[in-house]
Amino acid sequence: MEASTPHLPPALVAERVGTVATAPLHTVAARLHEVINEVLPHQALAVFTEDCTGRPQKKAGDPAITERVTIAELDAVRRLVSEGQQPGSALIAGEQRKVRVYDATTGAILVLCEPGDGTYPGAESYVRAVWTTAATRIRQQVAEARPDYLRESRAASTERLQVTAELTARHESDLETVLATLRGRDLDDARARLLATEMAAVALVRVRAGSDLVAALAEEPVSQAFERLRTDLRPLSRHGGTQIQFIEPPSDGRALPGEVAHAARAIVRSAVLLMREQEDVARIRVQWNCDGTSLLISVRDDGPGLLNQSRSPLRQLTARATALGGSLAVEAVETWGSEIDVRIPLDPPDTSDTAVHMWDLGPREVEVLRLLVAGRRNRQIAVELGISENTVKFHTSQVYRKLGVTSRAAAAALAADAGLALSSDTPPHTPR
Repeated sequence: MEASTPHLPPALVAERVGTVATAPLHTVAARLHEVINEVLPHQALAVFTEDCTGRPQKKAGDPAITERVTIAELDAVRRLVSEGQQPGSALIAGEQRKVRVYDATTGAILVLCEPGDGTYPGAESYVRAVWTTAATRIRQQVAEARPDYLRESRAASTERLQVTAELTARHESDLETVLATLRGRDLDDARARLLATEMAAVALVRVRAGSDLVAALAEEPVSQAFERLRTDLRPLSRHGGTQIQFIEPPSDGRALPGEVAHAARAIVRSAVLLMREQEDVARIRVQWNCDGTSLLISVRDDGPGLLNQSRSPLRQLTARATALGGSLAVEAVETWGSEIDVRIPLDPPDTSDTAVHMWDLGPREVEVLRLLVAGRRNRQIAVELGISENTVKFHTSQVYRKLGVTSRAAAAALAADAGLALSSDTPPHTPR
């Protein structure tokens, strides 16, 4: 029978768990890989968590795996685990690989790719304990919504855009297959139509499922986000001696980007706790509204009206709002109470001009990159710009070099992050 703990000195075990528990979000995968590899060797690992809307996957280890593993692959593994299955192999980085999967109460999963046998008795228990610590800490850091996390999350829609690029490529392949079936001479018309219809139906289901995944990672319905806030604050209202009144946003309001939802909940929680510290506060009103471009937050108390924006806790709340391009204002009237008003824009600012300058892109390279973001293939880009495919390939390689990436999807995602998208009112280039 496996021992309950690995044969490692207790002090060393505590140190390893501590390094994971204190790891910033952007290093947690590397820390996990390091400490787990000591007792359970593996080629690479990937974490998939819906808590982090900016980068739902975190990975470390062999670049041949980490640079190719996709969110769609990890989501497929997560769905198997949620159905009670424990897959011994899975499609990871485009290949069927041996895996070991660990879930967590937060809904996140840890996937070890090509694991060996544990080098210590109790390795399994050790890995599960370390992973539980990491998963809990990830959720805590997201809930805290620190300004650095919010800025990274807003800027890092790369993962979501990569999923979109993957879906686009797969959908293109499906359409080419359907067209090849319809054009083929080996089948009669009736048989060809039947096969094409079946393939199109399967492709449509796949695209819809993928689109749902992208939307789930990117946004949270405003009513759902507000209900999560209500759940968080309910114990304070029941047992804290202060009545909290909730004024809900319209249920059909625009969905909130994940980083906005995280920031809004964190700001309100902190504001409510700050107001409750005052004397003679009997009621706090929490209201959200959405004007289509910004989330508007109001937190008002009936206390002494002495809150001052220069106080350290309020400066921290202001930092959260400004990290997303928003603002926070405090109005306090003595004996009448205090009100904290927050505005957080739902869309990131346009940074395309800054990005073009930073990357030192030429005019033609900008055109090529915009078309990459729009999902165009080399042949389509060549037609739209009136140049040869070889010229497109040359410009694409230059773009990769200047952006510091090695793939089409990565270039498109990075450019889209910077707001470098093809304008809907820009007419296609007419070849001369």
